Amino acid sequence: MSQDEKSLRSLSGRSNSTGSSPRPTWLRVLRAIAITAIWFATGLLILWAIGALYFDVRIEPLRIPLTLIYIAGIVTMLVMLKGSRWAAILCVLSGICVMLWWLTLKPTNSGAWQPNVDRTAWVEMDGDRVTIHNLRNCDYHIETDYSNCWSDRTVYLSQLKAADFFLTNWGLSFASHPIVSFQFGENDHIAFSIEARYRPGQDYSTIHGLYRQFGLIFIVADERDLIRLRTNYRKDEEVYLYRLQTDSKTTRAMFLTYVDYLNRLKDNPEWYNELTRNCTTTLQGPLAAAVGSHQSWTYQFILNGSLDELLYDRGRLVTGGLPFPELKQREHINAVAHTVNASPDFSALIRAGRVGF
Repeated sequence: MSQDEKSLRSLSGRSNSTGSSPRPTWLRVLRAIAITAIWFATGLLILWAIGALYFDVRIEPLRIPLTLIYIAGIVTMLVMLKGSRWAAILCVLSGICVMLWWLTLKPTNSGAWQPNVDRTAWVEMDGDRVTIHNLRNCDYHIETDYSNCWSDRTVYLSQLKAADFFLTNWGLSFASHPIVSFQFGENDHIAFSIEARYRPGQDYSTIHGLYRQFGLIFIVADERDLIRLRTNYRKDEEVYLYRLQTDSKTTRAMFLTYVDYLNRLKDNPEWYNELTRNCTTTLQGPLAAAVGSHQSWTYQFILNGSLDELLYDRGRLVTGGLPFPELKQREHINAVAHTVNASPDFSALIRAGRVGF
């Protein structure tokens, strides 16, 4: 064998002995999962940014052009940098830039609002005396035709007796609307509903609710407004009424939690958000602290169609020893609400014979 052949074999052997071995299969799988997760998250960010530009640019004629420019920029980066990590990095940076602009959009209480949300409630405390300003108590003719909506009402903390939980459902197993009502004295009920606040011409949309389209409002109302609207005037809404399992100290803490938040909104408005500032999640943390709950967060605070069952399982409802399906059936109030309708004793009559009342 020639010297050249020996040298070649020597180099070949050295290369095989020092060369990198193939990565283990599990490591390749993890890498593939990580890359997929990164691109999935990047895709969600891009889709969100497209929606932010399309819905939230305040100069309407610019919405579509800016959205198309952004989409064109993303497509160009993906094509020009195909296979490069810079494609993902630049896509993420572009989404972050849109988010930084989006965060500069500030909510306001000024301007025109739909008539049933054109005033924000606020509470004046003077020792035991509680004066609620801009309490809503509309006289309804049909759902969209109402009058005499606003008044002030005075109640007393020393007369706070109980808290009740209403859940309204419109046929979706994963979505409902909770309302909490507080009883003062024998038959004075003040109900709180956390809702999206609409401008003229706006209507609710889940997609719009992910962006900065609606204000956040705490409606404080008489039950002949807030509850009867849902049982008697809106179509296909089913309402359930439960007595909450609370002592006097906890009931007061819950009431003051609502009061503190709505008073803050008077001077510091917030955006409604489908996930983080909706009818359930807005006060979930503060209310948990008020009642001393250490139970874990659950997806049911967002997909809240079974919120009453969650409260049942966590011991927050007066049950009378009934299994949940039977309790829910007995607490359905639509039929009696239609019967008593305009009665001044509406609140007392919808509670008659129910568990815990």
